[in-house]
Amino acid sequence: MVPQQAQAQKLTLLVADNGAGYFGVHLNKPGQPKPYQAHVWRGGEQVYLGMFATAEEAALCVARTPEGRAAAAERAAAAAPLTSEEARQQAQAEKLTLVVADNSTGYFGVYLNQPGQAKPIQAQVRRDGRKVSLGRFATAEEAALCVARSPEGRAVAAERAAAAPPLTSEEARQQAQAEKLTLLVAESTTGYFGVYLKPGLSKPFTARVRRDGRRVYLGNFATAEEAALCVARSPEGQAAAAEWVAPAPPLTSEEARQQAQAEKLTLLVAESRTGYFGVILDSRSGLSKPYQARVWRGGKYVYLGSFATAEEAALCVARSPEGRAAAARAAAAEGQGAPPAVSSGASLKEEGTVPPMPPGAFVKGEGVVPPMPPDAFVKVEVVVKEEEGSGDRPKRQRTL
Repeated sequence: MVPQQAQAQKLTLLVADNGAGYFGVHLNKPGQPKPYQAHVWRGGEQVYLGMFATAEEAALCVARTPEGRAAAAERAAAAAPLTSEEARQQAQAEKLTLVVADNSTGYFGVYLNQPGQAKPIQAQVRRDGRKVSLGRFATAEEAALCVARSPEGRAVAAERAAAAPPLTSEEARQQAQAEKLTLLVAESTTGYFGVYLKPGLSKPFTARVRRDGRRVYLGNFATAEEAALCVARSPEGQAAAAEWVAPAPPLTSEEARQQAQAEKLTLLVAESRTGYFGVILDSRSGLSKPYQARVWRGGKYVYLGSFATAEEAALCVARSPEGRAAAARAAAAEGQGAPPAVSSGASLKEEGTVPPMPPGAFVKGEGVVPPMPPDAFVKVEVVVKEEEGSGDRPKRQRTL
């Protein structure tokens, strides 16, 4: 009756973080017929308003006073409606839990009962065996934040945290979806960003993030997905999700060739297991992306990524400065009499990966003699080779 009466009189029962749950209301005589006292500050003094049987009745008395109306007006003016994302961030800042629930709004204590209104979402809890309205809100998350701030919301969150069994992989995914979080995948043994495996433990998956330059431990979990959910709830996980861009699907061999043609790039072929310059095959079984692209840069090999097809890896190499430079050298050699390479217009001889050619070196094509300097009497042939998988700079072999 009290909430309806307050609504009829267009009054606000102001909630507060105290034992009674309401502004100006205090529980000071437990066990008595009227244990709740209402008072306000007036003229620098505390003014007693009466004793009441329920906290809501005392809050209604406060709401009718000039002080209660003024406080309600100040709150309404100061508190602009929070967006869903702002409410989540505020809950995180206050270390509160927006408790999810299997209802139309998705949150405990939150109900949609005035569709089409500016504030269609109602927050309410059960207090002393009765439903207590905590206010109306524009978003379900803002209403859930109000519930989370209440003594009842805090108690439910604590109970769930203490009693909750480990989440299965599917439950963790569903929870992430309910909280609109992203479980970031990664190329690691666990498959998730910030999640690490410690075999032999009952909860073998560790969640951790880097914070202020240090690794911060977030907990151990039974499944990789539950650990990933913990990471996703952290500020670092949310920041990584905001920056993350979904990877493009792998290109087929034909799509990679067409893309190279569209970008006017050359997929340099080579005498290697993969057939392409800068592309090596990882022989480990079961890899979804077994082809690695790498180039020789600054005196060392630089890894460019792993790919599903040799052509997609070759496209990555072709886009690099080293790949463009090698293509230009091959094209220049071709202009001096070398035959065109099969399907790409350029050819390099390599085993695994070949670093950039030294100045003046010639890429050997079958049946092709390198151009001779004027009046030269000595045939010079330079062939650059590399043992596949070797990390050392290839040796130049010169035959006179």
